[in-house]
Amino acid sequence: MFHGRSRIVCASIFATLFACGAPHHQAGVPGAVDYASIQNKAEHFVWSVGSVGGELVQATFSDPRSYNPITSTDIFTREITGLMYEGLVHISGITLKPEPGLAKSWTVSDDGLTWDFFLRPDAVWSDGVPFTAADVAFTFDSLVFNDSINPNSSRDLFTIEGKRPVVTVVDSATVRFTLPLPYAPFLRAMAQEILPRHKYAGFAKANLFSGALGVLTPPDSIVGTGPFLLESFVAGQKTSLKRNPVYWQKDSAGNRLPYLSRVVFTVVADQNAELSRFKLGQIDYMKAKGEDFPGLVKGESRGDFTVYRLGPSSGSYFVFFNQNNGRDPSTGKPYVDSVKLSWFCNRAFRQAVACALDKQSMIKNVMNGLGYPQWGPMSPSEGFFFNPDVAAYPFDTAKARALLAGAGFTGKNKDGVIEDASGHPVEFAICTNSGNTVRTRLADMICANLAAVGIRAHVTRMEFGSLTERIDKPPYAWDAILLALSGNVDPHFGSNVWRSSGYLHMWHPGQKIPATPWEARIDSIFAAGSRELDEDKRKDLYDEWQRIAATELPLVYTVLPEQIFCLSNKFHNVNPSVTGGLLYSIERLYVTGPQTGAPAAK
Repeated sequence: MFHGRSRIVCASIFATLFACGAPHHQAGVPGAVDYASIQNKAEHFVWSVGSVGGELVQATFSDPRSYNPITSTDIFTREITGLMYEGLVHISGITLKPEPGLAKSWTVSDDGLTWDFFLRPDAVWSDGVPFTAADVAFTFDSLVFNDSINPNSSRDLFTIEGKRPVVTVVDSATVRFTLPLPYAPFLRAMAQEILPRHKYAGFAKANLFSGALGVLTPPDSIVGTGPFLLESFVAGQKTSLKRNPVYWQKDSAGNRLPYLSRVVFTVVADQNAELSRFKLGQIDYMKAKGEDFPGLVKGESRGDFTVYRLGPSSGSYFVFFNQNNGRDPSTGKPYVDSVKLSWFCNRAFRQAVACALDKQSMIKNVMNGLGYPQWGPMSPSEGFFFNPDVAAYPFDTAKARALLAGAGFTGKNKDGVIEDASGHPVEFAICTNSGNTVRTRLADMICANLAAVGIRAHVTRMEFGSLTERIDKPPYAWDAILLALSGNVDPHFGSNVWRSSGYLHMWHPGQKIPATPWEARIDSIFAAGSRELDEDKRKDLYDEWQRIAATELPLVYTVLPEQIFCLSNKFHNVNPSVTGGLLYSIERLYVTGPQTGAPAAK
C-alpha cells in the first residue's frame, strides 16, 4: 500500500501534468487540460448494462508475429494476445493497482514469501476445459522458467537474484508460490498470462513451444480465458477476434461480458492511411498525431466521434546506439565496426547527441505543439516512481560541439563532417520503422540536428517486425535506432531492458557480466528494488536509476507525444483515464443499433 509520501508524490505528478498541458499554444491547440478532473471522473464512473453485438475496428501497422504471449516482444502482438489470455491478477486502468483476475483472491505470509492464490470457480478455457491450478503451475514451470524458450522476457521478471519461485498445486482451485526472497513487484507481476496445460504440455516437453502459436496456427486450436478469441488471420490485411462466450466476467445484472461480438485489427500502410480510414468511418478507434488535432476537432463537431486528450504518453521515445562488443559466432566478425563502437560507447558522444536535438522544434513541427520534452526513462503519466529531477539537455549546438571536441572529435577537413581522433568521419545510419509517420519525421529532424554539429546520419526505414529482429537477434546489424518503449508503473517490469543480462538490453543485450560500472550499478539497483518492500525506499532506488540513465544516456531521449485518442460515438461505457486510455475496459464497451440489442447470456 502507498504511504503518505506516495500520495504527495502522486499529487505532484498531476501538478506536472497540469504544467505540461500547454507546452506551446498555437491555432487549433487548446491550453491546459484538467487531467486531475478526468481521473477523478474515471474513478467514480458507474458502468451501465449493455447488450451483445457490434464490432470495434482499429488499425495496426504490422501483422502480429505470433499469438504467443511468452515469447512475444512487439507491441502489435501484445495488443492482440492481451485480449486472448489473462493472468491471476489484473492491473486496473484507472488506479494502476492489482485487482482480482483469474484469481478471485489471495493471501500472503507475514514474511512476504508465501503467496496462495484462490482461483475463480467460474473461469474455464474457451474450449470448455476447466481452468485449474495445474495450468498455472504448467505456465510457470514449463514455459516461463524454461530456459530453452527464447525470447522470454517473463523469465527475467520472475528470476529473483538468480533463483525462481517454487510453484505448488495445493488443490485444483489453489496454487502456492514460495519465493526465495521478498519480492516487491511480485503481485503486479502476476498479471503474467496463463496458458492451458492440456494444449501445450506436449509442445513444451518436445522443446517445440517457441514455435507454437505462430500466425498460421488454426484459430480453433487456440484457446484462452480472455474476453476474445482468435477468429481469423489474413496476412497483410487483418486479424479478427471474436467474443468468448464463456468469459468469466459479468456485468452488474449478471450478464456475461464482453458485449462486443468482434474486435478487428486491420493493417494500414501508415498513420496517414489510418487517419483517412477513421474519417471515412472505416476505423472506429485510433491514436492520433498532434498535427492532425485541429482537423479532428473540426470533424468532432459533426458528432460522429470524440477526441480525447489524456496527457503525456506513457513509455519513452529515444535513439540508441549499438554498443555490442561481441562477435558473430558463425563468422568471428565483430557485431559493430570497432571505429563506430568507440563512438557509441563514449558517454560524451551520446550527451552531445542529446544536446544537439531541438526537441521544441520537434514538438512544434511534428506534433503541432502537443508534446513534451523527455529527459529520463519514465513519463509523468506513469505515476509514483517518476523522477522529474534528472539531467536535462536543452537544445544547445555550442555545448554539443564542445562535448564532441573534448572527446576528440574535430572538423579538420572543413567539409561539414567531424572526424574522430584517428581521422574517421562520423557517419552512421539511424533505423526506424516504416508506417509510423511521426517517428520517421522525427528521424529526419534528428539527422538534420546532427548535421548541424558535424555528424552525418541518414535514415533507414523498415517494417517493424524486421527492425525488432535486428535488435534482439545476431548479427545485430545496425548502427542506431529510433524507437519507443511502452511504459511500466513499476520500474522493475523494465528490468529486461535495464538489467545488463536482459533480453531487451537493447544497446548491448544479454551481457554475461556488466560491460560498464554504471550498468553494474543499475543491476544492483534493480536487484535491491525488487527486494525492498518499503515503497518510499524503493522510490529512492529507482530515482537513482533514472538519474544514471539520464546521465549515461544508453537511450538518448527525444519527445513524448500527447495521448490523443479518437473513438466513434457509437460506443457506450467509454471512461477515459489518464493512466489507462480508452480501451482498458474494452470488455464493457457496447454499441446500440440494428446489429445489437440481444441481452448477454448469463
